[in-house]
Amino acid sequence: MNSFQYIALALCTVSIFGGCNAQLSATFYDSTCPNVSSVARGILVQARQTDVRIGAKIIRLHFHDCMVNGCDASLLLDDADGIDSEKDEPPNTTIDGYSVLDDIKTAVENVCPGVVSCADIVALAAQISVSLDGGPTNPWKVQFGRRDSTTANSTGTIAIPSPFDDFATVRRKFTDVGLDATDMVALSGAHTIGKARCLTFNQRFDSNDSSAPMDPTFREELIQACTTGETLVDFDPTTPNGFDNNYYTNLQNKRGLLTTDQFLFSTNGSDTIPIVNQFASSQSDFFDNFGQSMVKLGNISPLTGNNGQIRADCKRVN
Repeated sequence: MNSFQYIALALCTVSIFGGCNAQLSATFYDSTCPNVSSVARGILVQARQTDVRIGAKIIRLHFHDCMVNGCDASLLLDDADGIDSEKDEPPNTTIDGYSVLDDIKTAVENVCPGVVSCADIVALAAQISVSLDGGPTNPWKVQFGRRDSTTANSTGTIAIPSPFDDFATVRRKFTDVGLDATDMVALSGAHTIGKARCLTFNQRFDSNDSSAPMDPTFREELIQACTTGETLVDFDPTTPNGFDNNYYTNLQNKRGLLTTDQFLFSTNGSDTIPIVNQFASSQSDFFDNFGQSMVKLGNISPLTGNNGQIRADCKRVN
């Protein structure tokens, strides 16, 4: 058993949301849909040509899905009889990328009908997106075999970390799903790409919070940029669309955009500080740990075996 399979089995065994009766595997579709990765990659390459931010959007969607009842594609469900969509809750109202996932699902259904779950497509799309944005040249092996939920959990979206949460709350939300300090710091590194709305961080302009100090020059740059609360600002102004370790050097220089970014480095005595320093000094260490943490994230409480279903349309149950 390789290390990725061991992680999947371990998380399946100890999941706080309940047991599962099958193990995820990187080879799950080798005989039933061997072209799934190439099909998904083709769609994402095309999507990135018109939306350079699609990778950041897909990673965020994957994270938000997995933090609520595990990685079951429940976030993709629209409102319906008995379905109160997670899309309409505050953590998810700005989530985007659904249409690209629908395109992938349609393309996969054309070659492997009824075989690949929407939950697996989301996990695969996140991995491919990181690769396309300049991430690890030897990307992590996505584990497959998830099935799709037949319900949503709109009230459960409170488990998703908020940019307004304090350090202890964010830490607890990660711990609750089996993710440790290294996972929290590594997964936060996804903010090396993408943008945030000014309303998610402009409260910092008048803040004296010592756990999340801001470089004065950076503060002035942001004040000038934030003409409205809805204005979008790059997480990393240096290489905004490149997946690299600049996120961590930004934290060292007090240039983390969100409070929840900066307190990873600036919370006095936190065990996250040496991890930030490690990733800032070694991009390869960041890439390795990011991949391992994405495997752990993707294996939170999956539906497997006879649980759930393979949705024909990711937006609705069969």
